[in-house]
Amino acid sequence: MDKMHPVYTEKTECQDCYKCLRHCPVKAIKVEDGHASIIAEFCTACGHCVLVCPAHAKKYRNDRGRAVQLLQAGKPVYVTLAPSWVGEFPNVSPSRMSAVLRRLGFAGVAETALGAQVVSAATAEILADAEPDIFISSACPAAVKFIQTYYPGYAGNILKLNSPVLTHAGLLRREFGNDIAVVMLSPCIAKKHEADLHPGLLNLSLTFSDLREMMIERKIEFTDVDDTGPGFIQPMAEEGALYPVEGGMAETLRKYDGLRNVRMITITGLQNIQQALENFNPADLDAPVFLEVLACQGGCVNGPCVTRRDAGFTGALKVYSAAKVPERIPARIPEGFTLAEEFPGRYAAPENITNEMIKLALARSGKLKQEDELNCGGCGYETCRTFAKAMIEGKAEPAMCVSYMRKMALKKANALLRCMPSAVVVADRELKIIECNERFAEMFNAVDAFEAKPGMAGALLKKILPFAGLFETVLETGRDIHRDSFKFGERLLNVTVFAIEPGMVNGAVIYDVTGTELRREQIAAKAQEVIKKNMFTVQEIACMLGEHMADTEILLRSIAEDYAGDGCKNINRKTVAGDTK
Repeated sequence: MDKMHPVYTEKTECQDCYKCLRHCPVKAIKVEDGHASIIAEFCTACGHCVLVCPAHAKKYRNDRGRAVQLLQAGKPVYVTLAPSWVGEFPNVSPSRMSAVLRRLGFAGVAETALGAQVVSAATAEILADAEPDIFISSACPAAVKFIQTYYPGYAGNILKLNSPVLTHAGLLRREFGNDIAVVMLSPCIAKKHEADLHPGLLNLSLTFSDLREMMIERKIEFTDVDDTGPGFIQPMAEEGALYPVEGGMAETLRKYDGLRNVRMITITGLQNIQQALENFNPADLDAPVFLEVLACQGGCVNGPCVTRRDAGFTGALKVYSAAKVPERIPARIPEGFTLAEEFPGRYAAPENITNEMIKLALARSGKLKQEDELNCGGCGYETCRTFAKAMIEGKAEPAMCVSYMRKMALKKANALLRCMPSAVVVADRELKIIECNERFAEMFNAVDAFEAKPGMAGALLKKILPFAGLFETVLETGRDIHRDSFKFGERLLNVTVFAIEPGMVNGAVIYDVTGTELRREQIAAKAQEVIKKNMFTVQEIACMLGEHMADTEILLRSIAEDYAGDGCKNINRKTVAGDTK
């Protein structure tokens, strides 16, 4: 677990569903021992996996503790507020937002859109004298890293300009001094990575969700603060406020003079950006093309940390309503202010993967011939060969293949059924056989049907099994039924009927215990015979012992009486002799 990266996996909560992998536009997820973890160097921090994870195992880094440390460090901490805030907090005025942030300890707040306006001005200057080529916006950090990592050939086409937030952080430091801290509030996770790369400008990036959590911790409500106090510490933004909506930046550029020959195109969503760049041929250009790229579908108003999931369309409308866009926009680059940035390609060359390596990897997941390659996408990869490459690179494992695991499960189940000495049958709610073993067919005289169709799938259980009513009872009650000695013709059966899917699928295990019962009876009869013989012997011994004891008693009594008589005579004789003396 790498909690230093903006996005990480809480492995103890991962349920091995691979939904994050299926939805990750760049497959920056590695699966080991059934658990999916983020590959930081390939992750764009778009946050899509955080949104789709059903177990909430995908999380983004919690920087609230770092924010509290900044606030307690003694230096003023200013907030640069993303323009999408009007969609996230639709009924909150600038003065009320400012009051809440001040109560949390921040020195003041201003709009990131002010930096966006400077970026637009610098972009307009570049495009005004541009030759036919493609010029890519640098506003979205997730889109920028996507191009740097996966399309490094176009990294040189990214405008060498700071993003709006870095530009605004520079404006704040220009106005309030460099001995301040700057924290961003936005719906974006990728901004955390941008702050990590530029700590000298942007100390920290928090999300709208973080702000709400901080307010809960401090027990602060928007309705608790004064709405008439001071608002933002800088003037309200104008056209820069359009940046968080799809096509917002392009629309601001159309307001500048001298850009009529520039074609403005907006693409949102990493997969759409991928399609555009893969099918693009620069030789086809006859004019400059400005490409506004945003990682989130619909723009920043649909960011991963927007707490109001209904705020996409309505949020865009709020942004348009709040923006005050002039008809013509003069250049707004402060004198001496620089916003230069470099975006080198970060592409790591993959391992040299040969067809033989792919063939061996496919065999590991049971794909020995081309028709085995279903390309179902269940593993999260579009094709089986792409999945094989991921296995070679150590990003995937055979157990991720749904069809392979299903075949393995069936093989194991069939092997168990085949080898079990008891009869086994599985039936659906209509009492149609789903699966049975050969022993079941033998026990109930259905061998011909089994040989014609092994497993007898679809056969009616009532026509084969005279006690199918037990299955109906289990379907109705959901309780298992066990019969130790169930009479079936001249045989005795041990029957257990159990629910596999309550009300839907039942199974039964049946033993023929006729021979066992006969042996028990034989053993019991022999035991009775032995008991009788033993009792007779005991009785004989008892009689003999009784006679012997009687004789012994008579003899002993006789001896005792004789002995007693002799003793009395001797005593009398002695007494007489004494008297004589």
